[in-house]
Amino acid sequence: MARYTDPVCRICRREGAKLFLKGTRCYSKKCSFERRQAPPGQHGIRRRKVGDYGMQLREKQKIRRIYSVLERQFKGYFEAASSTPGVTGENLLRILELRMDNVVYRMGFAASRAEARQLVGHAHFTVNGRVSSIASMQLRSGDKVEVRETHRSREPFKEAAELIKSRQIPEWLSVDPAKLAGSVLSAPRRDQMPLDLNEQLVVEYYSR
Repeated sequence: MARYTDPVCRICRREGAKLFLKGTRCYSKKCSFERRQAPPGQHGIRRRKVGDYGMQLREKQKIRRIYSVLERQFKGYFEAASSTPGVTGENLLRILELRMDNVVYRMGFAASRAEARQLVGHAHFTVNGRVSSIASMQLRSGDKVEVRETHRSREPFKEAAELIKSRQIPEWLSVDPAKLAGSVLSAPRRDQMPLDLNEQLVVEYYSR
């Protein structure tokens, strides 16, 4: 499986925003973006004005990198979103939010989406009682996600039990920290998804 292996802090600097790709480190003084916000590469060169296409491309790359999705897969999500009734941009974000790895992250079982993807890939979770190791699995309303009973004593989940207490859980999810389990109450509305993302630019990018 292809995956990004270079320093992820370069991605935040390239996009000019904190994407919270390294979990708790992003909230500390060690955050590289806080100490060095200039884009990676040679500095001191006059930057050209970014046009409409550049803004659309950057927003597409920003969203793709936040959710750790490859280009081909992201385009597939867009095509699925455009063929679904409703607003295409909102449908796209909803598909990304309902990915298994993102739900695990949103529930507080992992400090970052990268960690969530790794934990899911190692089959630490069940969905509706069945073991699932597919990070891209699409969850639906009513699905129950929980840490496998024989895995709850492992170190990552001891830390997760404490992490959940300080994590703001989205309204469309419910979590039981004691049982390390949670449920998808409903598909997220636009106001329950990240407000700092401009999905309309992505729609314009693919509509060229």
